[in-house]
Amino acid sequence: MAGINNIAIQDYINLIPAIRQSPQYYLWSSYDAEADVLYINFKKPSHATDSELLDDDVILRYENDQLIGITILHASER
Repeated sequence: MAGINNIAIQDYINLIPAIRQSPQYYLWSSYDAEADVLYINFKKPSHATDSELLDDDVILRYENDQLIGITILHASER
């Protein structure tokens, strides 16, 4: 339980509005430290059929017309 003391619980609580606005009210995430990429999925399993790279190095992933995930490049710089 010692590791839990190092977690900024309030940071996770601050995610609640984003989760409530997300498609289907679900959010799964993983962070690849080596690549410095944050993956956020709104659907599991997610199988993207299309994607869109935005100007700020964010990739929106779609399954047909439904947004199913966001990939954030250079995550530690944000």
